[in-house]
Amino acid sequence: MEHLSQSQPHRPGQAVRSGIPEHGRIPKYYAVKARISVLVEELGEGGLLPTERDLAEQYEVSRETVRQALRELLLEGRLRRSGRGTVVAGPKLEQPLSLASYTEGVRRQGRRPGRHLIGLERFPCPPELAGGIGAETGEPVWHLERVLLADDERVGLESTYLRVARAPRLDSDFQPDSSFYGYLRDRLGISFGDADEKLETVLATPREALLIGTPPALPMLLIHRFSRDQDGRPLERVRSLYRGDRFSFTTRLRSE
Repeated sequence: MEHLSQSQPHRPGQAVRSGIPEHGRIPKYYAVKARISVLVEELGEGGLLPTERDLAEQYEVSRETVRQALRELLLEGRLRRSGRGTVVAGPKLEQPLSLASYTEGVRRQGRRPGRHLIGLERFPCPPELAGGIGAETGEPVWHLERVLLADDERVGLESTYLRVARAPRLDSDFQPDSSFYGYLRDRLGISFGDADEKLETVLATPREALLIGTPPALPMLLIHRFSRDQDGRPLERVRSLYRGDRFSFTTRLRSE
C-alpha cells in the first residue's frame, strides 16, 4: 500500500478528499490511476497513452497494477481502446431526461446521431405488454430494435413497442436510421403528452454487448419508458440501453 498524508486537501470541484479514505492509505493501483489521470489531462482528447510496459517502468510498479488502473479509467469513460492502443476519450454525451428524442439530444452537443436497424417485426401482443401500450392481448404490435450511434460510434441499443394500429405502415413509410419521434409527429400527427421513466444500472447480456460492441462487464444505463400521447392514451414502451462509459443523464428539478 502507498500512503498519503491525512492533511492532504482536496481540490475544489473534486470529490471530497479525491477518494482517499480517512486513514490515508490507498491501494497502489489507485495511486497509479491518479498519476495516469494527470497524464490524461495533459494529453487531451485523442492523445495516445504509453504502453502498459512503459507505464509500469515509469511508475515502478507491475504491469498488472497498471492494467487495473487503466481498467477503471476505461470503465469511467476517460480512456478508450483504438487500433493504435489506448487513447484519451472525449467527453460523455449528456442526454436529457425528457421527452426530447435521442436524435435531438445528440445534435445539441454537435454530434451526428444515427441508428442501425437490427429488426422490425410484428407479433401478437403478450399480456405483460398490453397495458403499457394500450393494446388488447393478441393484438398486432410492432417491435423496432436499433443500435444507437453517435458519429458512427455504437453507444446504445433501443427497443420500441407500439400497436400496429397506431402506425400501420411503419414497415414501409419509416426510415430506420431516422428519428422515430419525428416520424410520429410529422407523418402521423401524433404528439407526446407525458411519460413514466425508470433508470437503473445493469450489465449487458452477451447478445447486447455484441450488438453494441462492448465487453459484457461494462456497466450500462438502462431506461424503461412508458409514453402517452397528447390525449393521455398509452402510446409506446421503450427499453433503451446506453453505455455507462459514454453517457450521463441530466434533468432540472423544480420545487412544487
